[in-house]
Amino acid sequence: MLDTLSYHRHKLALIFVLLWGALMANLWLGEAKGWHAIDWLDVIGEGGSAIALGLWMLLILGSRPRGRVTDWLTLGLGFMCLAMWQDTLDEFLRLPAGQWWEQGLESVAMPLGIALLTYGLFHWHREQLAINRQLRGREQVFREHRWLDPLTHIGRAEYLKQQIRTLSEQPPLMLLMVDINDFSLFNRRFGHRCGDRLLREVTEVLLLNLRQRDLLCRYAGDRFAILLPHTEQLEARRLAQELRQAVAHFAFKTDDGVSQFQSLRIGLVMCDGERTAEQLLDAANRALQLDQQRPKAA
Repeated sequence: MLDTLSYHRHKLALIFVLLWGALMANLWLGEAKGWHAIDWLDVIGEGGSAIALGLWMLLILGSRPRGRVTDWLTLGLGFMCLAMWQDTLDEFLRLPAGQWWEQGLESVAMPLGIALLTYGLFHWHREQLAINRQLRGREQVFREHRWLDPLTHIGRAEYLKQQIRTLSEQPPLMLLMVDINDFSLFNRRFGHRCGDRLLREVTEVLLLNLRQRDLLCRYAGDRFAILLPHTEQLEARRLAQELRQAVAHFAFKTDDGVSQFQSLRIGLVMCDGERTAEQLLDAANRALQLDQQRPKAA
């Protein structure tokens, strides 16, 4: 998050200057109220809202790259935060009548911020639809970041089980368990860093060779699971063979530039409503063990 925030340091500096400027102007021109005149309920409500809006800005800037949508969202939240900040200062300081900038901050900044935020959210919605299409093979119709594998950026075993329960309600559904042959030997020979990169790139190869409705998850280690909705057994075997060939022809480059080719073992089971997700995964792992190890491509 801190690395991403560094890309937006100019926006953060501008927001800080505006908030600090409003504070200095109020202190310079205003007169402090007595403690009995302060409405502490308003202080909590308006001050808490200003803090929340500032936190929302930090979360957005800490999780998004630079771009038009980020700018609109930040501007909208920034004006809203500035308006709530001025409302909070008014609870402590009494300004002389006729301060046009105070009325501007209170009456103009808030609706302007809401308008800008709404415009930004509209474009964020369009952006999110495009991202959803890009991530279709990784998450389908359910999103849960806690179940995301940090290395390959696809779902983990928990996510897979949830998807099996959901998709089993609309048969036919096939489950493929995929394993990279001799991955432990590869790790010992080229190191874990190179092995992690192999897993990431094999993930991309598998995704490129799956249909839009299919779902790829990382089950454990170098073992992947693939759900094939609305798929009969014969078609699933054809897809499994295409995945074998795609990985077999993938020339993975090690750190010294040498090409290494991999091969897959694949187990296949049909999902039905009679077995739980755990039972189906056990069956797929047994089918994987029965699959004969194929020779690596030369």
